[in-house]
Amino acid sequence: MSTFSSIRAFLVAAAVSGVLCLLVAVSVQQALRQGANDPQIQLAEDIAAALGRGAAPTGVVPPGTIDAKTSLATFAEVFDASGKALTANVQIDGKTPPPPAGVLASVAARGEDRVTWQTPGGERFAAVVAPYASPSGSGTVLVARSLREVEARESKTMRFAALAWAACLLAAGVGFFARRSKKS
Repeated sequence: MSTFSSIRAFLVAAAVSGVLCLLVAVSVQQALRQGANDPQIQLAEDIAAALGRGAAPTGVVPPGTIDAKTSLATFAEVFDASGKALTANVQIDGKTPPPPAGVLASVAARGEDRVTWQTPGGERFAAVVAPYASPSGSGTVLVARSLREVEARESKTMRFAALAWAACLLAAGVGFFARRSKKS
């Protein structure tokens, strides 16, 4: 095998292993991010259903106040049709955070939405927003939780994928040089 053929084989192995490592990393990242919505989906649908049966907003949002800057707990906010907050069990810097721009109107028009919400302070949340229609009016329910742990796991996944690719490159390089030294 010529030097050019050996280099080409090494580059092909590097490209194929890089693509495979990237595909695995992206698949794991997507599974982690989609799974981050699971508790919020259930809670948003349950709150919207209870409101639809006529329950009071203050009676369906879990009690207490969650500091979303530091807590990983799931929190909820209920809004009327005009976007006014009716109740919430979350605060950031002592205030109830406003919902992501445009999401309440979008949900009212098109139905449930799942979004990544980043506050001006940089906090990131996996949010599920669901519409409700009750005997006393309609509106939206926003349920969210921090992405801090999910994003830490995503970061580890990317580091592992990079290490796996480096190991593949090392193995291919060793194979390349072993062939070259046998020919000498």
